[in-house]
Amino acid sequence: MSIRAVTRELLVRCVDTWAPGNLHAAHGAAFLYASARGIDDEAAEAAVRAFGEFGDRLRGRLTLLFVAPGAEGLRGRLAEVQREIGTPAEMAVHVVPGGNVDAVLKAAGAASGPLLAMVDDSIVKSFKAAVVLLTAPAGTWAEQRRELHAAGLELTAGVELVEGDEEMLVGFGTRSDKRLEVFKGELWALDEYAGVRYRDPRDPEGHLMDISLEPNPGALRREILQRLGGGGLTVTELKRFALTDTVYRAADAQKVIAALLHSGAVRRSPEGGRLGGDVMISLAAAASGG
Repeated sequence: MSIRAVTRELLVRCVDTWAPGNLHAAHGAAFLYASARGIDDEAAEAAVRAFGEFGDRLRGRLTLLFVAPGAEGLRGRLAEVQREIGTPAEMAVHVVPGGNVDAVLKAAGAASGPLLAMVDDSIVKSFKAAVVLLTAPAGTWAEQRRELHAAGLELTAGVELVEGDEEMLVGFGTRSDKRLEVFKGELWALDEYAGVRYRDPRDPEGHLMDISLEPNPGALRREILQRLGGGGLTVTELKRFALTDTVYRAADAQKVIAALLHSGAVRRSPEGGRLGGDVMISLAAAASGG
């Protein structure tokens, strides 16, 4: 399997988790796949098929927009998919060969309802959306994260996909804690793809990790220790850090904190009792150089 296959699977899982709560919107809902470089036709087809699974749940209009230079050839392929799966009349699919994304959304009447978007790094700054799946060159997460924040998406996650010499960043932005948690769960729940591994963009050592429900905690351990170098934090704050600043889930942080305590790398206050959210964690004297 390839990096593109992993990205398509993430897209489908985003559709599967986003659609049920948004297809009943009074003003309709929309999906946007926009790129300044060109659309992955297989990803576009996968999106249409994924939304088609929810055709019987539509309570209003659903608009799917595919915007990219040279996208004209995609029209016939997606029309054939619609005929094959029997999409309802309320589900409209439009292919637009380039243009201003915000203007396209308004022209399609898709600017006011819930919007799920998949874009590349050259597009994200040009419109507002509630949930964004972003693709960009590896090594650019700091820049892409700033762009997502500037677009009003304060909760973000980024992961680099690595297959041999090929690398790509996948970013995610939302305003919902719950949706970020769901994305992180789906990220690690993917079937293992031969040859494709994850890398946390903020891991100081840049180690590669297999895709697994139980990810290797090494990178998170290093990032938590680095974070604690600035002073002690509560368990809740460290779990939040894992969720919003690393590729890991909040639950992974709980396990790493327990392991760090067991190894003596960190200390806790109070010293006894349950490892609850208000327990303060700080570097042990030896680890902090004291």
